[in-house]
Amino acid sequence: MRADRSTIVFNIIGYVVITILTLLCALPFWLIISGSLSAENDVIRDGFRLIPQNFSIDAYKSVFQNPQQIFKAYEVTILLTLSGAVIGLFLTSMAGYVLSRKDFKYRDKLAFFIYFTTLFSGGLIPWYILIVNYLDWKDSFLALLVPSLLSAWNIILMKNFMKSIPDSITESAKIDGAGEFTIFMKLILPLSTPGLATIGLFLGLSYWNDWFSANVFITTESKYPLQFLLYKILASAAVLKTDVAVNLGADFKPPAETLKMAVAIIVTGPIIFLYPFVQRYFVKGLTIGAVKG
Repeated sequence: MRADRSTIVFNIIGYVVITILTLLCALPFWLIISGSLSAENDVIRDGFRLIPQNFSIDAYKSVFQNPQQIFKAYEVTILLTLSGAVIGLFLTSMAGYVLSRKDFKYRDKLAFFIYFTTLFSGGLIPWYILIVNYLDWKDSFLALLVPSLLSAWNIILMKNFMKSIPDSITESAKIDGAGEFTIFMKLILPLSTPGLATIGLFLGLSYWNDWFSANVFITTESKYPLQFLLYKILASAAVLKTDVAVNLGADFKPPAETLKMAVAIIVTGPIIFLYPFVQRYFVKGLTIGAVKG
């Protein structure tokens, strides 16, 4: 009976603590929503509030002044995220599978070269010269897609996860006459769902949040991804709030402070709705990949 009471008390305390932590984590996001729906003058005068003092959608009007441009940027970003995640997952899983095989002769040497890239890099200038001069990907979708397809960290994580799959599965498949690619596609990949979901989330977030590559390589507005377009909007709003814009006679003054909050909501909204669907796979895959040697 005492054990039952202690268990109930422990569960109650646990739920209370988790609830408090959840509210603390949700509070900043709620402040962002409230700030994006507040009047600019209220934010400047009183700061951000949990409930808007004066409701306003001027920030969203400023962002969607040219809705076709926003929707085109969404299209580019979604296409980039989906294609990058799918292709990157396929390449990463193949690399992880090869490195997890004990019968692969050059496994240790190849793993060393992959790990070596986490310690040193060529730098920004050689990277730019390679993309622009040698590959001729200036102002190209490939400049946004290809460089981020493979990551040494993702390959190592996938390798560690696939090492947890028993060797007896591949051995029994070989006895039945299955080839390496058949084993990989029909046995290894279905058993690697948690690891694939984890790395897929990493890849998706990487592509979704990438604005620097577009800043360096993309010059055509119709090819801007969402992050870079919103970055340009924020930069333009900051300029229009300065004395220089006043001297030039600029009439439109966007709400710079609330605009930042609206941009944050527009950018993070789709990812927040996606995360609950992959959360259980994400936690399991990250845990297994971390503890396996």
